[in-house]
Amino acid sequence: MDSLAILCTVALLGGGLYWFVCVLGSAEQKGKRAIDLSGGSISAENVQDNYKQYWSFFRRPKEIEKSEKVPDFVDTFYNLVTDIYEWGWGQSFHFSPAIPGKSHRDATRIHEEMAVDLIKIKPGDKIIDVGCGVGGPMRAIAAHSRAKVVGITINEYQVKRARQHNNKAGLDSLCDVVCGNFLQMPFDDDTFAGAYSIEATCHAPKLEEVYAEIFRVLKPGALYVSYEWVTTDKYNPEDSEHVEIIQGIERGDALPGLRSYSDIAVTARKVGFEVVEEKDLAKLPARPWWTRLKMGRIAYWRNHIMICVLAALGIAPKGTVDVHEMLFKTADYLTRGGDTGIFSPMHMILCRKPISAAD
Repeated sequence: MDSLAILCTVALLGGGLYWFVCVLGSAEQKGKRAIDLSGGSISAENVQDNYKQYWSFFRRPKEIEKSEKVPDFVDTFYNLVTDIYEWGWGQSFHFSPAIPGKSHRDATRIHEEMAVDLIKIKPGDKIIDVGCGVGGPMRAIAAHSRAKVVGITINEYQVKRARQHNNKAGLDSLCDVVCGNFLQMPFDDDTFAGAYSIEATCHAPKLEEVYAEIFRVLKPGALYVSYEWVTTDKYNPEDSEHVEIIQGIERGDALPGLRSYSDIAVTARKVGFEVVEEKDLAKLPARPWWTRLKMGRIAYWRNHIMICVLAALGIAPKGTVDVHEMLFKTADYLTRGGDTGIFSPMHMILCRKPISAAD
């Protein structure tokens, strides 16, 4: 082979590698690179052991139902998946309906802005993001509303990542993050002028407990909106395929157990909220929220190859491959949940804390 042929071959391979890694890249890389994947607050040598610990919860399902067990369960999950989520999905760990002519990123932002519009917040108002993750929604909402947003997450690593992103976005003056359990929030009664949670309270073992805490920290008259993960009216607990899909979603997303859509408003009223509006944002005429998962299959295999190589080289922690594979299987269950219509990640409920006990 002459030198020109060798040069062309090297250029082709180099160009192909660049296209594979950088152009295709991760689905929505924003600040996280594949070579920086970690186990969050878990040391690299313990990632695989913690992955096994996570799955051990499902061998003792009654343990997951105990409130005191859930923080460790959820914290372990988010240590394992946060970097992979951020690298392959973006800074907003939730779904949104597809919007014709809009990118996934724009559809996500619009979905987030709708939440703060629903709770009628004014610039300067102090509101809370219950289960904020690395703060993607928080930053979109703060930029849109100019409200001061306090986020709470159980995971220390997510607090670190959120603060880094807040600083990079120039939103430190509007966004703050606290590490804490949303079942026992470190805030005084009647603190916030509004509250929202986007696909986060599904991690609570009992919805009543987290709704009661949100009710407590809200000012009288304030509004709260939540996008809940639920089984829909199409779910049949006697259908084995339906049960398999829902259990797959639960196990792959650290859920103590998915709730029925019919339980949400009942629970809100039980803790004292007035239900202003309730609507499944996934229903027609909304476009499918799971389209993004279907479109991401090629990206998954590309990313999985990269993770396997990085793990083999000792760059990514041992166990990262297992976590990534778990998330892909979960994506399939979520897609099936959307296709069958038995699952929705965006059952919206808008509530109001009465101004007085007599209201």
